[in-house]
Amino acid sequence: MTSFAEQDVPGRYGPFATTEADPREVGRVRTEYSPAYDGDPDPGEIVWTWVPYEENDGRGKDRPVLVVAREAGGTLLAVQLSSKRHDGDREWVPIGSGPWDRSGRDSWVDVDRVLRLHEAGMRREACALDRMRFNSVVHRLRERYGWR
Repeated sequence: MTSFAEQDVPGRYGPFATTEADPREVGRVRTEYSPAYDGDPDPGEIVWTWVPYEENDGRGKDRPVLVVAREAGGTLLAVQLSSKRHDGDREWVPIGSGPWDRSGRDSWVDVDRVLRLHEAGMRREACALDRMRFNSVVHRLRERYGWR
C-alpha cells in the first residue's frame, strides 16, 4: 500500500482537491457507465480520494467514491461510499459488498452529496461496480436532480 505524508494525499489540497459540488448547479450532467481499468477514474468505477468533511473546515478522510459522470472540463462527479448502515434512508443507496472494502462489509452510496473529482486527485482505482448496481445509484441521482 502506498504511504503518503498528510499534505501529499491526492485530492486533499491545491488545484486537484476533491470538492463538494452543488448537484443542481453543475449544469447538464450525462451519466454513463464506462469503466476502464487504466489507472484513471472513469464513470462506473470506485476510486479512492480525499473527501472533505461536510463542515468544510479542512478536515476529511481518504475514502472510496463512485464516479458517476465526466464533466466537459475534464473533472468527474462522484458520490461517497460508507460502510455505516443506512437501511431505510432514501439519501443512501445500498450497493452491497465488493473489493473496495477489504473487510467485505456492505456499503451504501450517499446521493445527497455530490463531489467533484480531478484525475490527479485520485489515489487509486479500486474496481468497477457492476452495471446493475451503478444503474440503481444513477436512477436515484436522476430522480433527485433531474440528471440524464
